[in-house]
Amino acid sequence: MTVSHGGQTGRCASTALSADVVRRLDVLKVQSSPVSAMANITKKVSWSGRGEEGTPLLNGSEEVKYTRQLSGGGMFHIGRLSTVDLDEDITPEEDAVRSKPKEIPHNEKLLSLKYESLDYDNIENHLFLEEERRMGHMSFRCLEISRWVICGLIGVLTGLIACFIDIVVEKLAGVKYVVVKKSIDKNTEIGGMCISLILWAALNSAFVMVGAIIVAFFEPIAAGSGIPQIKCYLNGVKVPRVVRLKTLMVKVCGVICSVAGGLAVGKEGPMIHSGAVVAAGVSQGRSTSLKKDFKIFEYFRRDTEKRDFVSAGAAAGVSAAFGAPVGGVLFSLEEGASFWNQLLTWRIFFASMISTFTLNFVLSIYHKKTGELSSPGLINFGSFDLKSVKYNIYEIPLFIVMGAIGGLLGALFNVLNYWLTIFRIRYVHRPCLQVMEAMLVAAVTATVSFAMIYFSNDCQPLETQKSSEDYSLQGFCADGEYSAMATAFFNTPERSVRSLFHSPAGTYKLETLGCFTLVYFFLACWTYGLTVSAGVFIPSLLIGAAWGRLFGIMLPYIALNPSVFTDPGKYALMGAAAQLGGIVRMTLSLTVILVEATGNVTYGLPIMLVLMTAKIVGDYFIEGLYDVHIKLQSVPFLHWDAPATSHSLTAREVMSSPVTCFNRVEKVGTIVDVLSNTSTNHNGFPVIIQTAASEEPGKLCGLILRSQLIVLLKHKVFVERARSRLRQRKLQLKDFRDAYPRFPPIQSIHVSQDERECMMDLTEFMNPTPYTVPQDTSLPRVFKLFRALGLRHLVVVDDDNRVIGLVTRKDLARYHLGKHGLEELHLAHT
Repeated sequence: MTVSHGGQTGRCASTALSADVVRRLDVLKVQSSPVSAMANITKKVSWSGRGEEGTPLLNGSEEVKYTRQLSGGGMFHIGRLSTVDLDEDITPEEDAVRSKPKEIPHNEKLLSLKYESLDYDNIENHLFLEEERRMGHMSFRCLEISRWVICGLIGVLTGLIACFIDIVVEKLAGVKYVVVKKSIDKNTEIGGMCISLILWAALNSAFVMVGAIIVAFFEPIAAGSGIPQIKCYLNGVKVPRVVRLKTLMVKVCGVICSVAGGLAVGKEGPMIHSGAVVAAGVSQGRSTSLKKDFKIFEYFRRDTEKRDFVSAGAAAGVSAAFGAPVGGVLFSLEEGASFWNQLLTWRIFFASMISTFTLNFVLSIYHKKTGELSSPGLINFGSFDLKSVKYNIYEIPLFIVMGAIGGLLGALFNVLNYWLTIFRIRYVHRPCLQVMEAMLVAAVTATVSFAMIYFSNDCQPLETQKSSEDYSLQGFCADGEYSAMATAFFNTPERSVRSLFHSPAGTYKLETLGCFTLVYFFLACWTYGLTVSAGVFIPSLLIGAAWGRLFGIMLPYIALNPSVFTDPGKYALMGAAAQLGGIVRMTLSLTVILVEATGNVTYGLPIMLVLMTAKIVGDYFIEGLYDVHIKLQSVPFLHWDAPATSHSLTAREVMSSPVTCFNRVEKVGTIVDVLSNTSTNHNGFPVIIQTAASEEPGKLCGLILRSQLIVLLKHKVFVERARSRLRQRKLQLKDFRDAYPRFPPIQSIHVSQDERECMMDLTEFMNPTPYTVPQDTSLPRVFKLFRALGLRHLVVVDDDNRVIGLVTRKDLARYHLGKHGLEELHLAHT
């Protein structure tokens, strides 16, 4: 027997807008800003008010076996759009609304239904418990050793990938800069600088075109840094294709092309994503993309175990990028992982150490053969001179002021990038347009850089140049001099950061740093969000280092004792920390990363003060960049706590109800019909004991997942077959693990008409002890239980243990604090 949702509500409850609904939307357009913002993109909606029909349904079915109307909804009245389908034709009334130029589709007001949850809660059914009981103490010890081995493999492979990226980028960038430098030096004497400009822009555009094409046409999920996607994955959101082998290959090739193409990007974010993909693949002991199963690590083929290894991979990526194993662990804890334990900390630190060791070992061998100098970490800022590592107590207020400036500039960066991303979502959504935009940005970056170098008169003697700036330009400077502006623009971003940190006083003029900061700020803001693999760490550090050094140069002019402000390098470090902290809002992990990357512990305290100040100031205006992009992608992300003003809501008001349920022994045809219903696409089903001849909901006895039912149907686990001569071997957990994570769709499973009449006993495979809450439980308590345990489904029951609703991730993620208090997001098929 199937207990289904009512047909009057649900995800796709209506097929067109009725005239009454349109009139109500017109009224709400004036009264409610969220609905007004939605009017631009709403093409098909079904409206429900909590006071009349209860919570709009996230899972439903067309068959109606019972419908339970909920009471108590009057304490919090919010009407909302339950679904938005962007594939339906719009009405003339909506088209008139869409034509208003001031209305922009604010995607952060939506919650996408395309994202599913991961199963971070172990399914303790009879099969699982039998396997655990058969395993002895030595078996568990072997599993623990396997976890350490996997973490070691993750570190080695991530380090090797970092080496590959570093070497290829340096070679490609070196060839490009040598060719452009020769052209500029030649045309400076004979004229025809336009040729050099065209050459530089063409080379940049060519590299970026390749990187944008492979991302836009082959694997769009590889665009950007990948940190928001990995953060969502670790939070429990199933982001499609985020940890695929193809994604890794496109990510690596894409970031090489982006950096070599001269964009204002870095390698660190893609390295974090790459480490996560490596971890997800290695921990499973097979490649589903290559259809190769090594028959190892089979016990770890579940979301809970994979999540922990992905956390280790993200940390290994940070460690390889900055040579900061401790910073990698703290990054994974602060910015990435949503679930943590003590043993995981040591395993992640081990993976980070192995990653750093592998990177340094391979690079040292490579540089020894090539005669180049090696440096720890993919991105290393060099150690500060011991004579200049001291700071005075009276400089602390100056550092705090720099933190506030970084928070303001970071907030401005995030706001501009937010509106730019909105524009891209609306207009630049075709792959060909995305490639053209990336090429345009590359050409503009080269043109602006060339113009800044061409018109700059900041010439410095070659004796003051550090050995790290290999691509110096003389330009129109006299013999024995080089252009300081070229040091900033005509280099990879990492080299430019090192130059701003360590160059002696007098290396840069005020106008050089001011112009560079202004231009590079807008270039980096324009670049982040392109359809290329790129990170934002290094551009942020470079912007901050430029205005921080400018800040340090200006201090002697306004100080009573100019001799105490003779080292602008430490102010460049503080500015870099302030700018990056103002954009991404990291504190503890970023402090340790910068300390490890610079090899200087002395500045730990002022860096922490700068980062805390930048975060406090920046959070006053807008969220961090990664959180902004998570909202723009309409991901149902769960933060650490429920909204502060949500205690007035209860489980009865936020749950999805009625619920599609199955009996303990269910008809196969009923199961197939429910799973085949494309309008619902449920993933969890309470199993009930239905009392005879009763219209009331059945009593809960378990919970079973769609993936389990598909495996059962695939193996024909029917009661009749078990009793007949066709009895097959007993299904084991291995059968479910072999199907993980790409379970076949229900459409690929053939069930004959005779088999539809068979029965399926779910007792052995369901989770007999699912987590439940009473219907009067407050929303913060429901949120805490759901979030802390990493649940996918939370069953709501009444006093008699009868199923009355189901809480999913989207039910909780809908609520957030807005400008006018507690607000509710809209669900959309986007």
